[in-house]
Amino acid sequence: MKAAIQRVSQAHVVVNNKIIGKISDGLLIFLGIADSDSLATIEKLADKIINFRVFNDNFNKMNLSLLDIGGSILIISQFTLYADCNKGHRPNFMNAANPIHAKKIYNEFVNYMVQKKINVQSGQFGAQMDVHLVNSGPATFILNID
Repeated sequence: MKAAIQRVSQAHVVVNNKIIGKISDGLLIFLGIADSDSLATIEKLADKIINFRVFNDNFNKMNLSLLDIGGSILIISQFTLYADCNKGHRPNFMNAANPIHAKKIYNEFVNYMVQKKINVQSGQFGAQMDVHLVNSGPATFILNID
C-alpha cells in the first residue's frame, strides 16, 4: 500500500460538479492499493498516518500528529501511485490491485479511520474526481507499507 499525504489547510473533492467530501486542517491522503494489501496493511498504514507528526507545534517544529490537532482526513483512491514509468512514454499499471480487491481494501481503510473517531471524508472509488486543496507548508510525504 502506498500513500501520498499532503498537509492541508483545506481540501475538497468534486464528482459530477458536486462536492462529496470537504475538510479543513488535516491530511489529504491519496491511497494506492496493491493485490497483496490486507487488513494488516491497512492497520499499519492507518496507524502510522494518524500518529505521523507533521503538524507544527508552538515552536514551528513538526511535532504534532493529526490526533494532537484534532484534524480531519480526506481519502482519495489513487491507483496511479503504482504506475511503473521506467520504460517507454506510457505508465504501466500492472502493479496496482485489481479493481474488486482495491475497492474492498479502500472501503476497509476508510472504515478503519472512521473507527478511530477522526472526521473522515472520502472520494468516490473509481470515479472521475477533481481534487482541490491548499497544501500547508507545502508539506507532502510518501509512505510505502509492504
